[in-house]
Amino acid sequence: MPQERAVRLEWAGERLRFTGGGIDPSTPSVTIDGDGAAGPSPMLTLLLACAGCSAADVVVMLKKMRVGLETLTVEVQGTRRDDEPRRYIAIRFRYRLAGEGLDRAKAERAVALSLEKYCSVVHSLAPDIRVNHELELA
Repeated sequence: MPQERAVRLEWAGERLRFTGGGIDPSTPSVTIDGDGAAGPSPMLTLLLACAGCSAADVVVMLKKMRVGLETLTVEVQGTRRDDEPRRYIAIRFRYRLAGEGLDRAKAERAVALSLEKYCSVVHSLAPDIRVNHELELA
């Protein structure tokens, strides 16, 4: 049975600032700012969602591989079209990882599985967006 998710976004009454979160008022909220002054813009929020989704996948998979993950940083860079709609046409992930028992093969496997199979956010994007990644082990 398909799962449904719902959010509520409210205009904060100033410029392009909005506060949103889950429909249930007890869920945490975030500020999204079209001007980027009080919070990430909607387009940066999309990149953060990609980073968060993939990072969660990588943490879970490396734990299953018995890696003692110590650090994980994910940077995501999006390239946008010049013309409207100024959507992303390419997204590049940079993963930096360190941990006991971590080797390049395990890290590459976890990242590849995330981006190619499991990351729901990435797979919710238009299929013509180029997605690639870099990997750095400490």
